Amino acid sequence: MDFTFPWPMSQGEWAAWSSAAVTLVFGLLMFLAPRLGFKIMRLQPIPAKPEAIAEGRAAMAGFYLGVGICAILLAQPLIYMTLGFCWLFSAFGRLLGMMSDGANTPYNWVSVVIELALAVPPLAFAFGFLP
Repeated sequence: MDFTFPWPMSQGEWAAWSSAAVTLVFGLLMFLAPRLGFKIMRLQPIPAKPEAIAEGRAAMAGFYLGVGICAILLAQPLIYMTLGFCWLFSAFGRLLGMMSDGANTPYNWVSVVIELALAVPPLAFAFGFLP
């Protein structure tokens, strides 16, 4: 069985692929430099709890790396749909936290915009809105 790298061929596929590439970069950041990733996300692990860093590498980097790599290597519409829905639910969770947890800050609004910007291209491609 020959495996070839599925290079994006259309504008919609490039948009979805770009979202996957950004997701992969976020995953690499959390995997290789979780303290820096936590600092960017304005989270601070307690020094007495080193398992917090491991959780960042496992849960956060695992999602970003797994979905990003699968989307890039397999380039299937359903995987792009998965990527888009993951980012969409991240934005929804952040909005819910902003409404119910008192986290209505400029940082969270910027994060919602980024998450929506990463959700829309793969969903638009998967649903056929971008050829």
